[in-house]
Amino acid sequence: MKGMKRGRFLLVLVVIAGAGIMCAVDAFAGPLPRVRILAMGGTIAGVAASPTETKDYTPGSLDVSSMLKSVPGLDKVARISGEQVANIDSSHMTNELLLKLANRVNELFLSDSVDGIVITHGTDTLEETAYFLNLTVKSDRPVVLVGSMRPATAVSADGPLNLYNAVVLASHNGARGRGVLVTLNERIHPARDVTKTNTTSVDTFRSPDFGCLGYILDGRPSFYRITTKRHTGSSEFDAGKLKELPRVDIIYGHGNGSRDLVDSAVRAGARGIVIAGAGNGGIFPLEKEALIDGTKEGVVVVRASRTGSGIVTQAEEYSRYGFIVSNDLNPQKARILLMLALTKTSRPGQIQRMFDEY
Repeated sequence: MKGMKRGRFLLVLVVIAGAGIMCAVDAFAGPLPRVRILAMGGTIAGVAASPTETKDYTPGSLDVSSMLKSVPGLDKVARISGEQVANIDSSHMTNELLLKLANRVNELFLSDSVDGIVITHGTDTLEETAYFLNLTVKSDRPVVLVGSMRPATAVSADGPLNLYNAVVLASHNGARGRGVLVTLNERIHPARDVTKTNTTSVDTFRSPDFGCLGYILDGRPSFYRITTKRHTGSSEFDAGKLKELPRVDIIYGHGNGSRDLVDSAVRAGARGIVIAGAGNGGIFPLEKEALIDGTKEGVVVVRASRTGSGIVTQAEEYSRYGFIVSNDLNPQKARILLMLALTKTSRPGQIQRMFDEY
């Protein structure tokens, strides 16, 4: 560990001298950190018919070894190993894969075989996987999720630099204890706050209310803030004890809503429902009526907002029925937390405490 710190001090001096990334990484003293790449597929492993095609492509086409070959200089940053956990379009992500990935991360850290982990992942559900790991990984060592918005075959592919930066971040002592991280487009984001905000732009990932944690420029991470919510080692959730996750559905609120979708979710066996309400979690009367009926059957209801940012606050017209507020979690992350919360309790007061703390 002392060697790693000494190496990074030399790194700063070389960068200031203007030598560039490749010379800087050669300045590491002592053994390089061990970083495992867990590949899940996605656009970063995608292939298109031509180098100028950036939107019509097949995600999850390349394996982990092929991706690593496209990134020069990784062997100067860390001792890299890789494994293929899945190779899918991330819109196909399942609860089973969430548990499999969390358990694999914990196995690697428990065996003390790695110093950091990078997970390559499709961007559509990357934020959900990152938040799930933020709640279930039991180590303070770096876990970094990374993806790309353009396929690996594109003339302007963003995946190689994103992956290089992810390995740099996973190798960096300053990334320890900060929870699960996400990096794309040279920004460092906390898993809890980050979300995809644009369908196609390479600058799509943002942390709306509080901003990113920092940046990675020329192979050097810089942090400017920390997240204060509970995560990783301080979390009460244990993926290793779970064989499955309870069903939680998200219902998108809108004007002139009906109760049909709520009733269908309850009949289908949902143990929890997240309502993506209007504004500050407002719910159309017929939907509200159906949700109240659902609570009488043991369904836990969480009010979130479809607005994309801001805190959903308590209101007597909802709290009297045991409705929980999502705090500032968006609907998709509220679903992740509610699934895990329901593995511990179905009491609204206890679940509200979790939404306040995580």
